[in-house]
Amino acid sequence: MLGVVTARGGSKGIPGKNLKLLAGKPLIAYTIDAAIASGLFDRLILSTDDPAIADAARRCGCEVPFLRPADLARDETPHLPVLQHAVSWLETHGGYRPDLVMILQPTSPLRQPRHIREAVDTLTRTGADSVVSVHAVPTHHHPLRMLRVDASGAATLFLTGEPVRRRVNRRQDLPDAWVMNGAIYLFGRSVLFDAEPSLYGDRSAAYVMPARDGLSVDDLDDWAEAERAIEMNLEPRTRT
Repeated sequence: MLGVVTARGGSKGIPGKNLKLLAGKPLIAYTIDAAIASGLFDRLILSTDDPAIADAARRCGCEVPFLRPADLARDETPHLPVLQHAVSWLETHGGYRPDLVMILQPTSPLRQPRHIREAVDTLTRTGADSVVSVHAVPTHHHPLRMLRVDASGAATLFLTGEPVRRRVNRRQDLPDAWVMNGAIYLFGRSVLFDAEPSLYGDRSAAYVMPARDGLSVDDLDDWAEAERAIEMNLEPRTRT
């Protein structure tokens, strides 16, 4: 199985976040350490356009076989072409062809080795094309309670367009809802190069994580929350 840590330079929300020290350690190191400790990857590589990030990843024990082309390191670049490039490069330069690929974003520093192993177990057990990590949506953010507001200021239910009076009010009446948290994307290599290429294929299985473990560090409030969790030893980094 191939692990790909994706970490371009030029972060806008938190400048230099991949190398910024989180509780005394570079953000990117948490993801690399967890991946290595999982014991599942025959290769763990970094895809980046930034030489400083590349150097830091190498010091943590991650391969950096190439620097990502600049046209794949823009703000708007999606993950699909980045992964297609990484997998194709490894196949062309050395003939390495993985069966499974996992994206590991440094913005999920509370992801643990066991989450990686359990996600792979989920793929094996379900026979799905892919596995995505999710956590439960808080009831006050449930999609059946969300509204849309039109140009006149009128509010209607977001999903159905019905009047607000038809909103589900009792928490107990809401079906479970889940949100992808970005901590784990696992898929078979073939879905990257299908007739309709994607990171998911036709059937995705959910790997359920606690919301805290799947925290995505996208702004300074998230950063502070992750730092508190680590410093309070809520998620010890030595656990495997």
